[in-house]
Amino acid sequence: MASSGQHSVEAKFDEFEPDPTLTNDDLKPTTPSQRNLHWWEMASLWIGLVVGVPAYYLAGSLVDLGMAWWQGIATVVAANMILLVPLVLTGHPGTKYGIPFPVLARSSFGIRGAHVPTLLRALVGCGWYGIESWIGGEAIFLLLPKSIKQSPFSQSLPWLGTSPLEFACFIVFWVAQLAIVWKGMQGIRDLEKYSAPILIILTSILLIWAYVKAGGLGHMLSLSSRLSSSEFWSLFFPSLTANISFWATLALNIPDFTRYARSQTDQIIGQAGLPIFMGAFTFVGLAATSSTKVIFGHVISNPIQLLGEIGGLATTILAILGISLATITTNIAANVVAPANALVNLSPSKFTFRRGALLTALLGIAFQPWRLLKSSESFVYTWLVGYSALLGPIGGIILADYYLIRQMKLSILDLYSLSPYGAYYYSKGFNLAALAALIVGILPVIPGFLQKVGILPSASDAFVVIYNNAWFFSFFSAGLVYWILSSLRGKQNKPLTFDPLLPPAT
Repeated sequence: MASSGQHSVEAKFDEFEPDPTLTNDDLKPTTPSQRNLHWWEMASLWIGLVVGVPAYYLAGSLVDLGMAWWQGIATVVAANMILLVPLVLTGHPGTKYGIPFPVLARSSFGIRGAHVPTLLRALVGCGWYGIESWIGGEAIFLLLPKSIKQSPFSQSLPWLGTSPLEFACFIVFWVAQLAIVWKGMQGIRDLEKYSAPILIILTSILLIWAYVKAGGLGHMLSLSSRLSSSEFWSLFFPSLTANISFWATLALNIPDFTRYARSQTDQIIGQAGLPIFMGAFTFVGLAATSSTKVIFGHVISNPIQLLGEIGGLATTILAILGISLATITTNIAANVVAPANALVNLSPSKFTFRRGALLTALLGIAFQPWRLLKSSESFVYTWLVGYSALLGPIGGIILADYYLIRQMKLSILDLYSLSPYGAYYYSKGFNLAALAALIVGILPVIPGFLQKVGILPSASDAFVVIYNNAWFFSFFSAGLVYWILSSLRGKQNKPLTFDPLLPPAT
């Protein structure tokens, strides 16, 4: 019976004729036969995402800024436990309806208004793509002979902000990633699945090396906080926000992946390991960072620099391959899929996933990632906290719409329709309530951001507090405003109680 039911749904998908300006093969709902992602494959995706240089660098940054080792790990785990809630909640419609993030956004922002949140998410993804590609380029630079690294080409140019040689290594790695991206979503899924065990082994080797060379973990365990109680709490909350922001990007577009999950159980169990994975990798990063004080006499928080100090051709090559694999698995899944789908959603007739991915990569260069990574503070408190003000309100609005307003009931047919009578057409395709709530969520964070980047000489304490807690403030304020405005407007157009494109209940 189940087989015949599935064939019946497959036939309905074949007959599904959405508005051609709203879809192509990359945006259509996944068919039942495409929803075959097991929980362990979802967990492998997160392992591939977590094990990477930025997560390692973030852990070292917390200690570098004065936290004790256990405070740094606790901050990371607490942030990821909080973030797990919106991750699972946002993943639900992806699994239930088989739709990607740009299509889900049409429910709350409108058929045309959905371009606003998807392009904001894409903008952040482009920035991250540049950061990860720069890290991969640093790994290539490390492998170069000393004679080349000491050449005039390794001298920094003031107008560029880096050296021509390092920039060339960045471009080489940038190009290499496109080969995997060109294979589409199936290629990305295969990459994550097979890379996870390799990354676990390499991470274990790093921890063993740090333990043996430093004569145990005593030095790390003895690292105490350099902060007073008031200083700690003033650092803790922006650090918590920064750690939430680290994966707040995926908390928005996780439907791009959960739409392939076999069931809600698979997507929930597969994602439940995130706090554990982040906590474990943070521990490895802190252990390795603290061990460098004993081994080399000074702290090395950047793993690329650490590899340079270790030396040895075989060790270096193995480490380079490990860093490259870790960087690619994180970069492609986290920073290519969402921007590429956003561009496809913008113009399905002109953009395919491949073309969207190529433009994403080009914009990643424009972000000049070498400037974002110049210090712990600029990375954590300017980049991470800053963009959380863009992503927080989008998440709040989408979840308020799906759970409070729609009560988890969507009409797939209307999500792909430009009919003025469609449930998501609103005012000429734009939901003004969602756009107003988005503005309400972002505006109060701007003064604190401008003060942080030096444009404003000062900002009131209230704006500083709001900025330091940007994700929390924008998420809840925008969600609340959206819920109130939607409730005042009256009942929404009721979607179909039965959608012919939904798979049969099992």
